Amino acid sequence: MLKLAVLVSGGGTNLQALIDQINKGRLPDVSIEVVISSNRNAYALKRALAHNIPCAVIEKKDYENSQQFEDAFYNLLTSYQVDLIVLAGFLLILPEKIVKTYQNRIINVHPSLIPSFCGKGFYGLKVHEAALARGVKITGATVHFVDEGTDTGPIILQKAVPVYENDTPEILQKRVMEQAEWEILPEAVRLYSQGRLKVAGNKVIIESPEE
Repeated sequence: MLKLAVLVSGGGTNLQALIDQINKGRLPDVSIEVVISSNRNAYALKRALAHNIPCAVIEKKDYENSQQFEDAFYNLLTSYQVDLIVLAGFLLILPEKIVKTYQNRIINVHPSLIPSFCGKGFYGLKVHEAALARGVKITGATVHFVDEGTDTGPIILQKAVPVYENDTPEILQKRVMEQAEWEILPEAVRLYSQGRLKVAGNKVIIESPEE
């Protein structure tokens, strides 16, 4: 059984996509052990509780300094003994200690085709605002392993989505979520659970399923 910790900060639509795929039997041998939120008011927590998934909250403002926060975060995460960490709209930069401990065991979904519109400051609607301002004709989403940089880790999967003339950032965000993020995030988890993702340098090789 592949045990997941899903990290969230907001609505939790990507968390819901994972829950739905598990409930439909499309992610066999995958379980969500805990949902950890950086925001105690995140709607994602209600989604988790509705499916009897354990929840935890870790807010930076509750700690006197960054070191205390990072230590508490690390201790919380490691207490669940998960195999894979999934960042599903998690708006905090992970402490380096966590990234190193879980090397090639943390994946993130980003709402653009990396390396476009990614890195520091590109999150949520800001990504789609930038894409529309640049006048791109296609955008999409990327699932990648997390390294010490911001959106710089090895790319696992990408899916393109068209951009239309009358799109607003909100409309484009919804299309990217529905047509790309909700598909490739569960698929990346499935490939990982099957042991088919191999990291070579900064690239991911997807191995064919065993006959």
